[in-house]
Amino acid sequence: MGKDINSLKMRLKELEEKIKAVEKQLPAHSVKPPIMTQLFELEDERDVVFKELERLKRPDAG
Repeated sequence: MGKDINSLKMRLKELEEKIKAVEKQLPAHSVKPPIMTQLFELEDERDVVFKELERLKRPDAG
């Protein structure tokens, strides 16, 4: 992927902050689909970055 561990950690932190910001927009009732879509997309991207970070941290990752 060409990304180093530090840049992935920074991206992960950025995504976590964005997720928290979107979660603050969630009303108690009647959540709007665009907000949920945005949240799901951010969470999916976070998961991809996290997996890549874990892969790079493994001793056998080359």
